[in-house]
Amino acid sequence: MMIVMTPHATTEQIESIVQHVKDEGFQPHRSDGKEQTVIGVVGIVDRDVDPRQFEVLDGVAKVVRLSSPFKLASRQFKEEDTIVDVGKGVLIGGTEVVLMAGPCTIESKEQVDAIAPIVAQAGARIMRGGAFKPRTSPYSFQGMGEEGLKHLRIAADRHNLLIVSEVMDRSQIDMMLNYVDILQVGARNMQNFDLLKDLGKVRRPVLLKRGIAATLQELLLAAEYIMAGGNTQIILCERGIRTYETSTRNTLDISAIPVVKTMSHLPIIVDPSHSTGLRHLVAPVARAAIAAGADGLIIEVHNQPEKALCDGAQSLLPAQIEQLGHQIAGIAQSIGRRFQPAA
Repeated sequence: MMIVMTPHATTEQIESIVQHVKDEGFQPHRSDGKEQTVIGVVGIVDRDVDPRQFEVLDGVAKVVRLSSPFKLASRQFKEEDTIVDVGKGVLIGGTEVVLMAGPCTIESKEQVDAIAPIVAQAGARIMRGGAFKPRTSPYSFQGMGEEGLKHLRIAADRHNLLIVSEVMDRSQIDMMLNYVDILQVGARNMQNFDLLKDLGKVRRPVLLKRGIAATLQELLLAAEYIMAGGNTQIILCERGIRTYETSTRNTLDISAIPVVKTMSHLPIIVDPSHSTGLRHLVAPVARAAIAAGADGLIIEVHNQPEKALCDGAQSLLPAQIEQLGHQIAGIAQSIGRRFQPAA
């Protein structure tokens, strides 16, 4: 349920309610809006709780039962959009469209050194690069691990870029916090609940990708696992789902963007690289995603895609990502948002 405080509730009254929720065996989750504070009440107890016991407390305006199975991620709990502050002035979920770009996987120091200025010039604020790669075949390149993250961090810092990289296992989290600004949960791990619970304990933004056959409710329930642990800095990612269509790698669900924004307050970006799997389709799908209201894009870029160890066929060339940056700027402006590629 949700406890809505009066607009003039004092700090003491709010803290008293939070403590009362804890005393009843629940977990309080506080959300301070522009006009009033809302306290989410979640948890499992072995008895029924009458919401009226909270309604009579000082400073409480009303108590509302949340019908959504994902309580904290729902628009019902928080009407205002969540804006995720990644650092260096980069805000995801506001008026600015944010571009994340870089190689599918980190292959060498020379590779990331070459790609970093390319994506920065295109207007990217965040550089992507996989150090641990979940591959379908056990014989495929699995990534450079921590050494790759070191190379990526140095290259990104040189061009004032932040970093997003995939965490595959809970044992990797502490190490990755030394290098990564956003921890990415890949499609295969969307329902790795032990990993999600541990990510709920850290205070670092999480990029949560939709599973290959997941419904939007399942995606938001996965986000709920992270939020229930106390980490509310979550960026959702639509990356395509598996259907009977074989013309593309996956089928991008463009409608997921406005639907998620109706269901949840969390920002959502789109991955047109993994959804299409083909370089010539990435830019058209990326443009459509921004027009549909996506808060950003995560795109694969490679300076020599013909030599890429992973997903070269879907990686944009330097000239293509630069051109796309200017196209994104025009679309963003037409719908009241902004994107600023480098001059």
